[in-house]
Amino acid sequence: MIDLLAVGPEGWGDEMLRGAAMTVVVAVLAYGLGLVVGTGAAAAKLSGSFILRSIAGAYTTVIRGVPELLVIYLFFFGSGGAVMWVARQFGYTGYIELDAFTIGVLAVGIISGAYSTEVIRGAFQTIPAGQIEAGRAAGMSGWLIFRRITFPQMLRLALPGLGNVWQLTLKDTALISVTALAELMRMASVAAGSTREPFIFYVTAAALYLAMTTVSQTGFQWAERRAGRSLQPVKAAGA
Repeated sequence: MIDLLAVGPEGWGDEMLRGAAMTVVVAVLAYGLGLVVGTGAAAAKLSGSFILRSIAGAYTTVIRGVPELLVIYLFFFGSGGAVMWVARQFGYTGYIELDAFTIGVLAVGIISGAYSTEVIRGAFQTIPAGQIEAGRAAGMSGWLIFRRITFPQMLRLALPGLGNVWQLTLKDTALISVTALAELMRMASVAAGSTREPFIFYVTAAALYLAMTTVSQTGFQWAERRAGRSLQPVKAAGA
C-alpha cells in the first residue's frame, strides 16, 4: 500500500496530489463564478421586473431540479455548439472547442450559482426594512446604505449557507471526471484501474476530500465568527 501511494515514478502519490490540486482550482473558480452568477440572479429575483424575475426563477428551478451529472453532460456535449452559434453571430465561422477544464468550471459554476442565488436572496430578505429606511432618513446614499448596512448584514446572514454551497461545489467537482479532466476522482479511477487496487485509491481520495472539506469548513467558521463579532455581548469593565 505504501509503495502504491509513494511519490515518484514507482507510486501514484504525486498523481493523486496533483489531482487534488486540480480539484481545488476547479472548485475555487467554479465557486467564484457561482457567486457572481448567484448575486446577479438574486438581484433579478428581487427586482421589480417580471421578465428578470421569471428568467432567474427558471434558472434556479431548472438547475436545482436536474441532476448535477446531467448538467455536466449537457455542457460537455452542447457548450461547443452554443459557443460556435454565438461566434457566428459576430461573423466568425471557424471551429471552437472548449477544453475539459473550461467545461468543468462552467458547469459546476452554474450549478453552484443556482444554490448561491437562493442563499443570497434569503439573506437579503432577512434584513429588516426599517434599517434601510433609517439610513435613507439619515441622508445616506444608496451606495452608502449598501456598504454600511445591507452588505455587512447580508454577508453575515449568508455565510453559513454559502459555506454549504462551497462544500457542495467541492464535491461536485468529482462529477467532472466524466470529461476526462485529471482531477482527484479521475486520478483515483485511473490508478485503481492500472493497479487493480480500487479500495486503496478510493479510500485515499475520500481522505483527501475529507481533508479539503474540513479545512474549508474551519475557514468558513472563522469567517462566520468574524462577521458576527459585532453581535457578541460586550463584557462590563471589571467583569
